[in-house]
Amino acid sequence: MRHKAVAIALSLAAPTVCALAVDAGIAAADGGGTTSGGLSAGSPHEVVLRRGDRGPAVKRVQRKLHREADGLFGRATERAVRGFQRRKGLEPDGVVGPGTRRALHLRPFSRASVYRRRIGLPRVLRLIAECESGGDPHALSRDGRYRGKYQFTRATWERLGGEGDPDSASERLQDKLALKLYRAEGVSPWGACGRSASGA
Repeated sequence: MRHKAVAIALSLAAPTVCALAVDAGIAAADGGGTTSGGLSAGSPHEVVLRRGDRGPAVKRVQRKLHREADGLFGRATERAVRGFQRRKGLEPDGVVGPGTRRALHLRPFSRASVYRRRIGLPRVLRLIAECESGGDPHALSRDGRYRGKYQFTRATWERLGGEGDPDSASERLQDKLALKLYRAEGVSPWGACGRSASGA
């Protein structure tokens, strides 16, 4: 009987342990563990939402946050996201990465549900960014070698005049240096993503 009682107690405790593990996983990694929207916490090409985005995916987030669902990820929505992240123990970066999305109980966003305009960038660079990182300026490859929206190596970043860590730089600067690299070397620095983008 004693063994049966222990087995029952363990079976009752298991759901609580699992729930704690899931909550800890969400709190530890929003969009990649070390960064806001990075890739290691979710699918390598998971769509991340940030200020400036628009579309049905943004409306889904706004409804969860009890905001007006106008589909525009503006300053008010960013503030609401930060507030939600603080309440959930996530990094309050205002970006809806995998961890924040899961905490909102939302399914992954499709690319078709997000509209992004990158003024002044050739279409091929926009396609490269989508292929390399899902357009996420804070993305990290799983081994940490490739960083940022265009998955720069540190050596390439520094060669182009960048300072510090590419994934910590502003999106505008990443766009600027990616354009500089593209004008100098074409799509070849991006390998398969470059070939795919140039053939699209």
